[in-house]
Amino acid sequence: MKKFNSVLSKTFILIMALITLFPFVYMILASFMTYQEATSIPPTLIPEKFNWSNFSEAMKQAPFVRYFFNTILVSGISTIGTVLTSVLAAFALVKLEFRFKNLLVLVMAALLMVPYEVTVFTNYQTIAQFGLLNTYTALIVPSLASVFYIFYLKEYLTSIPISYYKAAKVDGCGDLEFIRRILVPLGKPALFTMGILSFINGWNSFLWPILVTNSKEMRLLSNGLSAFATESGTNVQLQMAASTIAIVPILILYLVFRKQIIRGVVKSGVKG
Repeated sequence: MKKFNSVLSKTFILIMALITLFPFVYMILASFMTYQEATSIPPTLIPEKFNWSNFSEAMKQAPFVRYFFNTILVSGISTIGTVLTSVLAAFALVKLEFRFKNLLVLVMAALLMVPYEVTVFTNYQTIAQFGLLNTYTALIVPSLASVFYIFYLKEYLTSIPISYYKAAKVDGCGDLEFIRRILVPLGKPALFTMGILSFINGWNSFLWPILVTNSKEMRLLSNGLSAFATESGTNVQLQMAASTIAIVPILILYLVFRKQIIRGVVKSGVKG
C-alpha cells in the first residue's frame, strides 16, 4: 500500500509539473517557429526549423534594450532600498525597546491584510500631486520599503540571541555598527533571498509602471511586452520571441540561486 501511494503521489506531481511547465516550454519553442507554424491548427509543437531571426526581428520592432535598462535600473534601486529599510526596521522591532512597539507591530501586520489594489490609486494620487508622473522617481520611490519583507526579516533576526546585541553595546558598539558588523553577516541567507525575490518582483511589475508612465521611453519590460503584443498584430512568433527574451534572464537568475532562495525562506519561518 505504501508503494502504491508513493507511485500515485509521484505520478500526480509529475502530471502537475508537466501542466505547469508546458506553457513556458511551448512559448520558447513557438519563438523559433514561422508564422504558419505558430498559428496552425492543430498547433505545431516542434518547429521544423529553428528561426533565430525571430529574436532580432522582435528587437528591431520595439526598443527592448531601453526596456531592459529601465527594468534593471528600477528593480536594482528598489531592491537596494527595500533591503536597507527592511534591515533597519526589522532590527528596531527585534532588538530595541520603545513605547508602543507592540501597537506598531499590530498596525504593520494589519497593513499586510490590505490588498495592493486598494492602496495603488492613493499612491498614484500622491505621485501625481507632486508632479512626478512619467519619471524614474515615480517608479522607484513607492517600492523602497515593504512591510512583508520587514516581517520576513524580523522572523529571521529573532533567532539571533539578544545577548549578541547586549555584548556589543557593552563593548561600545553603536546600533549602526552592530548592524553592519554582526547583524548583516549573520543574516546573509535571509538578506540574499529577500534581495533576489524583491528583484524578481520588480522585474515582473506591471500595474504600477503602467499607471505612472505614459511614454515609450519610460516603459518597463512587462509594459513593453504588453504594448508590443498590440503593436505587432498577428505576428505570434515575434510575440513569443519577445516574451522569451524577457523571461529567460530572470529564469536563469532563479535557477542559479534557487538553493539560496529556498534556504532563506525555510530559515525565516515565513510561509506564503
